Amino acid sequence: MAHLNTVSQDPGKRAIAAPARRAEPAARRVVIPLSEVGTPPAAVIERLRWQRQYVTRLRVADTAVVAGAVMLAQYVRFGSTVTSPGPVSHLVTAFSIVIAALWLSMLAGFHTRSAKVVGAGAEEYRRVVNASLATFGAMAIAELVVKLELSRGYLVVALPVGTFGLLLGRWACRKVVVRERGKGRCRTAVLAVGERDAVAHLVDELVDNPSDGYHVVGVCIPGYRGAQGAVLTVAGLDIPVVGDENCAVQAIRACGADTVAVAGTGHFGVHRLQRLIWELEPMGVDLMVSPGVVDVALSRLAMRPMSGLPLLQIEKPQYRGAKCFQKRAFDFCFALAALTATLPILVVAATAIKLTSRGPVFYAAERIGINGKPFSMLKFRSMVVGADQQLASLSTMNESDGLLFKIRDDPRVTPVGRILRRFSIDELPQFINVLRQEMSVVGPRPPLRPEVESYDCDVLRRLLVKPGITGLWQVSGRSDLSWDRSVRLDLSYVDNWSMVGDVLIIAKTLRAVLARTGAY
Repeated sequence: MAHLNTVSQDPGKRAIAAPARRAEPAARRVVIPLSEVGTPPAAVIERLRWQRQYVTRLRVADTAVVAGAVMLAQYVRFGSTVTSPGPVSHLVTAFSIVIAALWLSMLAGFHTRSAKVVGAGAEEYRRVVNASLATFGAMAIAELVVKLELSRGYLVVALPVGTFGLLLGRWACRKVVVRERGKGRCRTAVLAVGERDAVAHLVDELVDNPSDGYHVVGVCIPGYRGAQGAVLTVAGLDIPVVGDENCAVQAIRACGADTVAVAGTGHFGVHRLQRLIWELEPMGVDLMVSPGVVDVALSRLAMRPMSGLPLLQIEKPQYRGAKCFQKRAFDFCFALAALTATLPILVVAATAIKLTSRGPVFYAAERIGINGKPFSMLKFRSMVVGADQQLASLSTMNESDGLLFKIRDDPRVTPVGRILRRFSIDELPQFINVLRQEMSVVGPRPPLRPEVESYDCDVLRRLLVKPGITGLWQVSGRSDLSWDRSVRLDLSYVDNWSMVGDVLIIAKTLRAVLARTGAY
């Protein structure tokens, strides 16, 4: 919820006037001459400086990883041949240099170091993977066309090792940036422009994740005629209101902004927005325009220019068809591998439960699956027998909101169960549900029947896909999430899921389990 506070001598004066819809005076429609714009603001120079440093760091890391991967593949496949002088050694070394150069060129061609994607989101990782696959796809085609007779073992070593190294390098560089952003550096200073409600929502989204590095330094509200010193309070932050939309260019230097974010363009109009673009261009200030949609992945967005008018097309969610079959195959193979790898842990956990408390080893709880079909979700029993009957007496101790019931120190949990929950071992039997095609490895949180009966039409979209052992809710706070946040993450997953996203969620889940965050 956003609030506007203003310091004014006139208590009857309104903080925000109704947006003015009158025609703009002719004098305001004149483009500011370049001579009056001057040099780029200091904030822009600072942003460009740290971005160049970051890209340079990535370029060095990429070169080291690619060179190391091809050298390792060359040594593993050809061994001591490369160390002895001769035509074979020279040919193999030359081929390795060609692969390394092509790989680095693909990384540049796929814009993996673009300032638009570095440091946040999965798009950077996706581009790195696509560039690596394109490199070795091109080499495989070249081998078939010109009959190079290259050893496939060389490519089998270089591709996975190099791709993993590139992703690991990106992850390490991100860690450095996140640490710097925690100190107030390497951030994007944003001046938000738009109607009060729209700009409040935009600001809330920008500051929701501090690791993304957005710092809102001021807002411009159309039609604002309030006194100096007014602030817009969003998510506990007081952001100064610097005037209306006509003050945006002048406020950039005053606020120390390097980016202007527009929440909707209805109050601007075509010509005024175009003029704003022209005014920001020589200053080096970036312009972002919010399309008014939320929780839509970049892979579903496409720009479709029509008669000079850029239109944003949003693709339909992909939870049916060929990708659904791909997800089922991945789920089966991953669940089978997980159960095999954790078999000793499963045996020890089952033995400990049986020896320390009375009752069955497994607890079968009804959950609602895809398309509203109920199923029995398996877990290791971590509570005393009859824990469900004690729910009503513990209702006053509920620490969650909405339809969730969570107690940090639940008295029904057994000593062994507390250990199982802390390391999420109690959830391992759910891989059996995955093999039975009742659940997926990654998906929305498995809901209870009372929850589903209370869903509105929007929340029912969670039932369009199988519930998951883990998901966005798991890697975003687990038990510490509010009900609304949990629902929003589940709906976002339903609309935007992808195999690359699933792999990233699984990796983040392992980190969350090892860190034991939000588990009780």
